[in-house]
Amino acid sequence: MAKRILVAIDGSTEAREALQFAASEWPDAELTALHVINPADSATGAEGGFPGAADQWYDSAKQRGERVLAEAIEAVDREVETRLEVGRPTGTILAVAGGEKPVGEEDASGEPFDHVVLASQGRTGISRVLLGSVAEGVVRRAEVPVTVVR
Repeated sequence: MAKRILVAIDGSTEAREALQFAASEWPDAELTALHVINPADSATGAEGGFPGAADQWYDSAKQRGERVLAEAIEAVDREVETRLEVGRPTGTILAVAGGEKPVGEEDASGEPFDHVVLASQGRTGISRVLLGSVAEGVVRRAEVPVTVVR
């Protein structure tokens, strides 16, 4: 039985449903909702050509991530820890699942998770090839069981 479950949250309805699924499927497990700020997304807005653009982009992305996590945990009727990290989504989810400590939190346990739950948006064909699939990458490389909710 899973004791610590990591649920990846990207702001989609499917991700909120994945958190709801995890909460109902494993009522006694400790849940952590993770949102990953992807620096690759900054190419559209942070490169505005003025000093501080990257900082402005990061502040905006962090506020959005905090909002996404708050909205997701409102969808479940139980305690859920939250975590906000910066990195490529697949690698960051895998690192956190493996016990990577939050940046700047030396007192954190760094304990690995027993299970990962994430949503799949069901992309197929050319969109999957062009956009990649975080769910597929996590499933292929995870060292713990992974549940993909569709």
